[in-house]
Amino acid sequence: MVSDHLLDTNILIRYLRKAPGYRDLLRTIGLKGWTYISAITRLEIVRGMQEREHRETFDLLDSLETIPMTSEIADLAGEFIRSWRARGAILGDADAVIAASALHKNLALVTTNARHFPMKELTLYQADEEGHLALRE
Repeated sequence: MVSDHLLDTNILIRYLRKAPGYRDLLRTIGLKGWTYISAITRLEIVRGMQEREHRETFDLLDSLETIPMTSEIADLAGEFIRSWRARGAILGDADAVIAASALHKNLALVTTNARHFPMKELTLYQADEEGHLALRE
């Protein structure tokens, strides 16, 4: 059973924007095990932050373990993009890296966009508007 989690970028955005339920979501996940983000998620969050959000953003990012982009993760992400393209599906580079990071480290992915992660081998939790989680079957 996977008890450690990788947070998708959209989870952090909702947390930082104070969406109802997302403070509790991160607190609950943190009690269950280690909480990680991909280096690409960190890039996406920093790229999109407002200057007034600098301190809160970095406090959050620094409280999470960042998984660096390794050659193994890059190769797996590239394989995802290539294999899904052959099936007629387009995967974004960031989503492929996030999925590859979760699989490489045996982490459950937490996202609001399960459709961006069609890989059945990925343990995935879908968060709703209130921050409630449902395990993808």
